[in-house]
Amino acid sequence: MSRVDHIAGHTWHGRKGAVENAFRYGIDYVMLDAEAEVSAPRLFGRNRRGLVGIRDLDHGGAPGAGRGAAWVREVLRVRELPDPARIELLAQPRMLGHVFNPVSFWICRDADEDVRVIIAEVGNTYGGRHSYLCHRDDLAPITAEDRINAAKIFYVSPFQQIDGGYEFRFDLRDDRIGIWIDYTGGEGRLIATLVGARKRLTTRGLIAAFLRRPFGSRRVLALIHWQALKLWWKGATFRPPEPSPAKEVSR
Repeated sequence: MSRVDHIAGHTWHGRKGAVENAFRYGIDYVMLDAEAEVSAPRLFGRNRRGLVGIRDLDHGGAPGAGRGAAWVREVLRVRELPDPARIELLAQPRMLGHVFNPVSFWICRDADEDVRVIIAEVGNTYGGRHSYLCHRDDLAPITAEDRINAAKIFYVSPFQQIDGGYEFRFDLRDDRIGIWIDYTGGEGRLIATLVGARKRLTTRGLIAAFLRRPFGSRRVLALIHWQALKLWWKGATFRPPEPSPAKEVSR
């Protein structure tokens, strides 16, 4: 049985350029072995109903029709990348049946527990999804010092063009998670972070998180729309949604 970890962290977004904006708020993620049976509080549902939980259908493939870690292995096989010994999923959980992840992460480890590949699974509020494949060119273990680049090809925000690129940095420890995404494009620069302590999920911690942020991803959606309203008020150009790329994964 594999444990489920809770990351009671915070995210910070800072937009620089013609229209500037910044915000910081608390957020809850969970991290688990995507293919193992989990040891978790009874209130946590793994592919079943629960106060909070993770379901494969929410991740790995089209939204609502995900295939979980099987999708990850297929993606790596098609690209002739090493087959991982273990795959972890870092994501916001369902809460009271609702889920929305602006970004979640598939973490692929080798037999020595080194991280060789990470897939950043990005979703937008229009129901679209695209994933960015992150690894070093030499496929050496990813460290906190590495900067991994990907071209932006997916519509995320109505206040950003689809151009430029992302720089990812990952610091994944046993007791702490740190992820930084630095986007540079025609509209300027946007820095997004996810940082928080990593602890085993307990009944007490789960209930505390629920009481602290009872609306879960519904709250995240509300905050996204609130920030969008602020950007519109500041004069940022609104761009209508565009369809997701034909290919599910890019680098």
